[in-house]
Amino acid sequence: MTNTEKLLRELIGIPSVNPALLPAGDPKAGEARVAEFLARGAAQAGLEVEFKKALPQRANLVVRLLPKAKVRQRILLAPHLDTVNATPRQFIPRRSNGRLYGRGACDTKGSVAAMVCALCELAKGGQRPGATEIVFVGLVDEENSQSGSRALAASGFKADLAIVGEPTNLQVVTAHKGSLWLRFETRGKSAHGSRPELGRNAVHEMSRIVDLLETDYAASLRRRRHPLLGRASISVGVISGGTQPNIVPDRCWILVDRRTLPGETEASVRREIQKLLERESLQAVCADNKLAPCYPLETDPALPLVVQLARLAGQRKPAGVHYFSDAAVLAGGGIPSVVFGPGDIAQAHTADEWVEIAEVERAKELLAKFLRSLP
Repeated sequence: MTNTEKLLRELIGIPSVNPALLPAGDPKAGEARVAEFLARGAAQAGLEVEFKKALPQRANLVVRLLPKAKVRQRILLAPHLDTVNATPRQFIPRRSNGRLYGRGACDTKGSVAAMVCALCELAKGGQRPGATEIVFVGLVDEENSQSGSRALAASGFKADLAIVGEPTNLQVVTAHKGSLWLRFETRGKSAHGSRPELGRNAVHEMSRIVDLLETDYAASLRRRRHPLLGRASISVGVISGGTQPNIVPDRCWILVDRRTLPGETEASVRREIQKLLERESLQAVCADNKLAPCYPLETDPALPLVVQLARLAGQRKPAGVHYFSDAAVLAGGGIPSVVFGPGDIAQAHTADEWVEIAEVERAKELLAKFLRSLP
């Protein structure tokens, strides 16, 4: 068993479920145990270790490999440490047919293992770059509000390239969609169910809006295309209205998932939906979005460091993915960012999450080779 596989097994065996996805006080909650475990190993390898507060009682793990001379360039390795919830058996790593099964195997403890092993390998082998500082940051809270990456970006941290660990099948991803959640509410007038003509049915009004969004509006989005990301999309994921059958409902609300393309903003999306509703004489209130913005990512694939990494990965064309990641947050903070890691997003969050062991090893080798090539 290689060091990379051994580390990944150990990481899977340490639950680090995002606390927002669990009841208060659940023993599986939080990234601290995984972060402290990684910190001990990094310190033993001669790396500098510290913790940077991102949330109350939750901190990003920061590991540094300093260069031999003055820092002229900085590379950031940035996977997240939290996972979604799982059953107890999913925290027991299991190998079968060249795959390692367990919660976080591909999202994103496979990336964590590959990045940490590559960095420790350089440190133990005395292969410090001449003028490039390499910083590993194990981010917290990606699965909920991305508080780890947002805190890092807000701190003024700068790097020449961030490699954000996510399952990309070892493709260097330079673009991904944004994720915008919107809440719309219709308001009517309540009345007794025996005299519905005396009321105004908010559910009926909302049903017309849902149909409009899922048909005409969705069709208009399919006409917008990005060369790497394809089409923008919309999905009405939640609807709620009324209290009981014999009362005409006076309120109804929906939650909408709108996947955005580079160039689209929350303000522009709200405007176009409002214009569509007005055209059809429909009325709904769009509530203020309390979530931090999840913007699309679009990094120039011609940046020298991106080209260098893609060449080592044997990749000739830029790639994009449909999901949102910490990369867009870091890019918004001024750090050119790509997404890269072992595994397939199709396996993430599933009951039998897995990653190809050979792919994790390949990720470690590619990263080590890239880091060794830096000046």
